[in-house]
Amino acid sequence: RRVCSVAAAPGPAAVPVSHVQPVYQPYLTTCAGQRLCSTYRTLYKVSYRLEPRQAARPAASCCPGWSRASGPALGCNRAVCWAPCRNGGSCVFPNRCSCPPGWTGPACETDVDECARRSHGCGQLCANVPGSYRCSCRAGFRLATDGRACEPEPDPRPAGPQGPSSEMKEEMRDLKARVEALEQKLQSVLAPFHDLMPSAPDDVGTDPVSRLSHSLRQLDRIDSLSEQISFLEERLETCKCPGKA
Repeated sequence: RRVCSVAAAPGPAAVPVSHVQPVYQPYLTTCAGQRLCSTYRTLYKVSYRLEPRQAARPAASCCPGWSRASGPALGCNRAVCWAPCRNGGSCVFPNRCSCPPGWTGPACETDVDECARRSHGCGQLCANVPGSYRCSCRAGFRLATDGRACEPEPDPRPAGPQGPSSEMKEEMRDLKARVEALEQKLQSVLAPFHDLMPSAPDDVGTDPVSRLSHSLRQLDRIDSLSEQISFLEERLETCKCPGKA
């Protein structure tokens, strides 16, 4: 296979040569006087031995771009690449390399930019590295378990309360009832003053606290007027008119 020519080249070779080899075999026999005697007999057998001689051996000449995988083999099954394959590539055909993923070129010397092909499968960002690529995510996201998709980062803040508890709701209802009771008592206390005091102006609020403040200010004014009247009466009594002297 892929052998362009085969020629017979003379050279030293070990040639098998046959020869006769004696073999001595012992055995027992009957001697004179009916005695057993030990003797042997000679047998001959054909054996072979290697002798150095000049003999013609076949020599294969491989086609260009091919070489023999081993010395004595006649087939030429090893491809030859004049430029060695790089980055883990292997020579599979004359001057043609089989490149691993991420590399290309006659000698696997060119890096493949997977990010430029847009077939990388990254969810957001893609960074090309020699022989491969790496996915990354924008701020606020992190890589998923598949190393390509992006998922939101978990919120580091602790989860807020789910709402007031039943005890807090009960306290809120009790506090609201107390406030309503105090408002009713305040209105009952202020009721007599509402009849004595003039109507509140428009700028006074309708809530009980504003009305109480207005009522107290009116009481201060009444107290001041009574003191002034008493003072004028005292002055009139001590006053001596010129016409009555």
